[in-house]
Amino acid sequence: MHDRRKFLRLSLLSSAGLLTSKAVVAKSPEEKNYAVKKDAPIVISTWNFGAEANAAAWEILKKGGRALDAVEAGVKIPEADPNNHSIGLGGAPDRDGRVTLDACIMDENFNCGSVMCLEHIVHPVSVARMVMEKTPHIVLVGDGALQFALANGFKKENLLTPESEKAWKEWLKKSRYQPEINAENKDYMPGGKYHHDTIGMIAMDTAGNLSGACSTSGLAYKMHGRVGDSPIIGAALYIDNEIGAATATGVGEEVIRVVGTHLIIELMRQGISPEEACKKAIERIVKCSPKNIREMQVGFIALNKHGEYGAYSLQEGFPYAVKSGDEEKIHASKSYF
Repeated sequence: MHDRRKFLRLSLLSSAGLLTSKAVVAKSPEEKNYAVKKDAPIVISTWNFGAEANAAAWEILKKGGRALDAVEAGVKIPEADPNNHSIGLGGAPDRDGRVTLDACIMDENFNCGSVMCLEHIVHPVSVARMVMEKTPHIVLVGDGALQFALANGFKKENLLTPESEKAWKEWLKKSRYQPEINAENKDYMPGGKYHHDTIGMIAMDTAGNLSGACSTSGLAYKMHGRVGDSPIIGAALYIDNEIGAATATGVGEEVIRVVGTHLIIELMRQGISPEEACKKAIERIVKCSPKNIREMQVGFIALNKHGEYGAYSLQEGFPYAVKSGDEEKIHASKSYF
């Protein structure tokens, strides 16, 4: 019996040694489970307007720049566009007529920053990055976020454009609140469409490092102080540099309910493809969400360390934009309904 136990112990140790040897040898990126795709870099973002944002991000990525710099530069494009009524300047106000912005950013080292209910600043994504890099905190909110931005050189501006103000005043006549599915891709008609949404962007640079950013003005005509998923790490955005990146768009309450992007990363950690991971997150939302789920839209995009990407949405009509060394295209996401 003693000899048998000794034999088994030596056999196990020998097996462990073999496993250890393999683990030690497999150090190069090509031998890891998630090797860097050879045609990196790549940038992916939500909605049709993501194509223009991708172009700005690509200017940094193609020169070997950092993914973090790229996603910030990309997101700043729709933030500064007064004709985009779901983000930044010109964003639809809350029911009190105040434009409040939410944004977050995350790099390859789990560093992250976020601002919520920020007023008067065109580029909340840059304030979020400054929160990440200059403070011991992750989130700053409301007046505190504004004071921090002003103290760090950001300019105070009126974000309520004449067009958005006209639409809000028209809305006040009935004050009916019902977000419209996929209104992001429809012409903005003052008084008619209360559309909302988010620019979510994820990227991998030539070093194989991942970063992501999100920015929004939130649901049009929301209650003052309402915050959706866009500035919440793990809900609208999550980055794990060993596994991948994911971001979200749509009705934020439903994304928060399932901690959507963190769920997607953990599913990809199990070896599931980006598209399938996004699909499973949508299925979780359907399972956990209220009965009026058919009246809502949620979309996810994801990217793994292979450079493979995918998306999935609750309803039809969710496009996402991709830019890499060999592709520049807007794709239509598959959907649950």
